[in-house]
Amino acid sequence: MEQKSTWARLRWPVKAVIIAIPIIGIGYWAFESGKLDAVAGKPETTKTDSGWAAESGTKPQPSKATKATEDRRTFNYSPEKPVDGEMKGVVEVGASGFNSFVVNIDKDKHWEIVSKDFGKSFVYEGMATTADIRMGLKDYIGAMFDKGVKSRNVHFVISSGAQKDPKTATISAELKKMGYVVNLVTAEQEGKLALKCVLPPTYAENSFVVDIGSGNTKISWMEGNSIKSLEGPGAKYYEKEMKDDAVYAQIKALAEKIPATKREICFIIGGVPFELAKQIRDGEERFTVLNEPAKYQSDKVKIKSGLNIYNAIKATTNCDTFVFDWDANFTIGFLLSLK
Repeated sequence: MEQKSTWARLRWPVKAVIIAIPIIGIGYWAFESGKLDAVAGKPETTKTDSGWAAESGTKPQPSKATKATEDRRTFNYSPEKPVDGEMKGVVEVGASGFNSFVVNIDKDKHWEIVSKDFGKSFVYEGMATTADIRMGLKDYIGAMFDKGVKSRNVHFVISSGAQKDPKTATISAELKKMGYVVNLVTAEQEGKLALKCVLPPTYAENSFVVDIGSGNTKISWMEGNSIKSLEGPGAKYYEKEMKDDAVYAQIKALAEKIPATKREICFIIGGVPFELAKQIRDGEERFTVLNEPAKYQSDKVKIKSGLNIYNAIKATTNCDTFVFDWDANFTIGFLLSLK
């Protein structure tokens, strides 16, 4: 009995020592390898491009996305802010509704978002009479005036996908009656305008741009001093009775044309990338690095179709860094293209 009670007194201290040894070892490994912050849930950080330039006075070099934790990556880049800029507003009439942006732009084309509004819809949600549309547009434009945008600096752009929808003709007619110019853009122009907005100059030599819209997908990159832009099916291709395999093959054929030297990083925008980035965004970060396509699950057919497009681009280019820009839109590229 005495032997049994002695072991009973000792067995828990012995077990505690046995358990503590590997824990101490893990902590030592994490400290030695510089990954203690990641183990503790704190992201690793690197200097931004602008940070290096400010301290060394040298031209900023492209930086890769860096791994912040075991499951999430971050993209460290700080665009130059506008100096003595002017407020400009643009409304995108898209295939699924309205997006609007108020942007501060300076003479050197440095820009900064002042406000953004996604997914507003008049005709699409039943406001089908011309009186409803006109009243809604007046409210919409008035909100831009309140932010300091002058009437001459309000622009309307109808996307290539939306132009195929007869409903947008009503909106366009009302805008013209109100004295506004309605700008119609082709899919090729959209791709080029998206690149003007979303591709940082220091990444022009090694990166490409993708805009997955509802009506079409645009892929673009720099070729010397010009922009190359290609069009493929959009995330709502199922409405045209197009099959997943056929769309995958079409997108693959387009992605194969991207030069090998331009495949290091993809800057991606559009409705489906927006939904994917929303799932993993950290606070109010400007840039979100998307997860692998296989990590996303959805029961929404538009998201599934968009993932099919995303997967085709990733598999074809072998690019492992897809960066979503929360402030970018091809219509901002339109503003940047104005003299």
